Amino acid sequence: MMNFLVKTIANAGALAVAVWLLDEITLTGDSTGKEIGTLLLVALIFGVVNGLVKPVVKLLSLPLLILTLGLFTLVVNALMLLLTSWLADQLDLSFHVEGFWTAVLGGLIISVVSWALNVILPDGD
Repeated sequence: MMNFLVKTIANAGALAVAVWLLDEITLTGDSTGKEIGTLLLVALIFGVVNGLVKPVVKLLSLPLLILTLGLFTLVVNALMLLLTSWLADQLDLSFHVEGFWTAVLGGLIISVVSWALNVILPDGD
């Protein structure tokens, strides 16, 4: 349970950095508390998408991953971020990613920040 909490906090931090750096990724709320709550819910959605959908997409795109020497992973990460944005919209959360190229850059930022935070934060096992 602690590991899940740490990963969710790392995802929330990585999403916050992407929202802060990119104008086309938006997170709005009436108050700071509401924005933090929305960010945590979006981080949960992002974790579920990465846990359930991403492995299937990576398996199905394995030939492209091999052909591009892993660079297609950027596209897969962008698609997961766009799916998270769509799911957040369906759940009436105020998180939105505008366009594919923004999602590619956002996915790259989220991957780097999430990796760094997972190195810093305790493992919880």
